[in-house]
This record gives sequence, C-alpha cells and structure tokens, in this order.
Amino acid sequence: MKLKNASTLAALGVLGLMAQAAHADDSTVKVGAGVDYTSGKYGTSETTDITQVPVSLGYDTGDWSLKLVVPYIRVSGPADVIPGVGPVNNGNPNGRGKGHGKGQGSAGSTSTTADTTTGSASGLGDVIASATYSAYHNDANNFGIDLTGKVKFGTADEDKGLGTGKNDYTFAVDMYKGFGQWTLFGGVSYTSLGSSQYIKLDDVFGANVGASYKLDSQSTIGAYYDYREKASSTSFSRSELTGYYSYKFASQWKAQVYATKGFTDGSPDWGVGASVVYSF
Repeated sequence: MKLKNASTLAALGVLGLMAQAAHADDSTVKVGAGVDYTSGKYGTSETTDITQVPVSLGYDTGDWSLKLVVPYIRVSGPADVIPGVGPVNNGNPNGRGKGHGKGQGSAGSTSTTADTTTGSASGLGDVIASATYSAYHNDANNFGIDLTGKVKFGTADEDKGLGTGKNDYTFAVDMYKGFGQWTLFGGVSYTSLGSSQYIKLDDVFGANVGASYKLDSQSTIGAYYDYREKASSTSFSRSELTGYYSYKFASQWKAQVYATKGFTDGSPDWGVGASVVYSF
C-alpha cells in the first residue's frame, strides 16, 4: 500500500474514533469550516498564492481535546514553494508547473522563466489530527499548561506540489495566564518533518507568544507572534504576526476573522482568513 493511501486511511480511522466517542454524555463536539488565503514571494521572483478551505471536527471531554482538520487546497506559484514548509529545493520531476502534466491540476497552467517554473494545482491538502491534554490548570489564578501532540498526514499530492507527501509529528507545550479581561499565552514546539526522496527537511523548533482581550461576553480580540526555524539549508525561518477578532453570535456558534503579516522569506507576505464553529 502506498504511504499516501495509508495516511488517508489512518486519518479516516481517527475521524471514526472521534465520532464514536462523541456519544459520551460529558463531551462537547465541535464542527467547523473556514477559508484561508496567503500570498508571498518566499524569496523567489514569482508570487505564490495559497487558498485553503478546511473542515474540522473537534471533541472535548474532561482534560482532553481532540481535533481533526481536512482541507481542500489550491496553490499557484513556483514548484519550489511547498505549503506549510515554504521555499525548498524540490527535485520532484513532476512538481507543480514543470510541464509533466501531474503538476498542473484540473485547471492549471504553467510558465517558465530563467530562474523559476510556476504552475497551479488543487486537491486534498494534508489532514491534521491533534490531541491536547490540560496537564495543569488553576481556576483561581486563571493559569494553565497544555500538552499537545499533532500528526500531519502526508495526504496532499507531492506530484502537484501540494505537500511533501510525508507525515510530520509535532509536540508542543503551551501556557496561559489570565489578568482580568486580559490573557497572556505562549508556548514552544518541536516538529519532526518528514523528508522524501525529492525534498530533504530538518527537524525544527518553534515558539509563539500572544495576548487576548475580552471586549464583552461575546467578543474577543487578540494577537500572537509565531516563529519557526528554517526547515532546510535552502529555506528560511518563519516569522509571522497574526491579529484576530472572535465573536460568539449564538449560544452554540462562534466566528473568527484574522489577518497575518510575514517578516521573512519563510512566511507569506500577508494572509487573511475566517472560520465558523458550531458546538453541541
């Protein structure tokens, strides 16, 4: 069985387990959808535009939170820019826009210049499954520590340049502390990035820090900064600042909009997105 098929079956298995667990009386199930758009040159002469439409299923019970995200993705730009990784040395002969058919997608086009080859492709993105455990929480002091394990299944087509085709594994530690209407948060992470015969990647450390402010019982604003080491000797570190606004417009509905600004060639120049979640 090919790795891609095995990854898809594993992701579907996680979805099945979450659906079964949702019958527990003390649980909360969350169903969400969104859209995310980023644009940037990533150190190349051409712009890469990435649109993702993720659908998510979450399950909270006790100190545990489980989540599965299944995205549709469309990428337009150089073959050496991979979603979630950034600019790399992509030796795949069927890479996006390299004129071998597989990299063009259902409505793709290609063009070649002296220093880069570009193209468009779309399809299933990388399915992500995560589990977060509330290792410590003190309600009186509004302080907590969360531990998260995450698997990015390599379900995106590497021949279309939609992903690396390999699984990634992440472990993260996050903390938060509340001060009235304010909450400060931050964390660190370690990710083992899967390498293929065409794309060689290193394991990376990451960090984030941010703050949120509760405007009222329904609205929250916030911002956070993300950093991650470069994934290879030919890529760049990621450095991004994101601001967001969250609004609970009904007892079971919550919406969020956000905007991102990148500061290095490992990040998009800018991005925007929105999501909505229904809990029951």
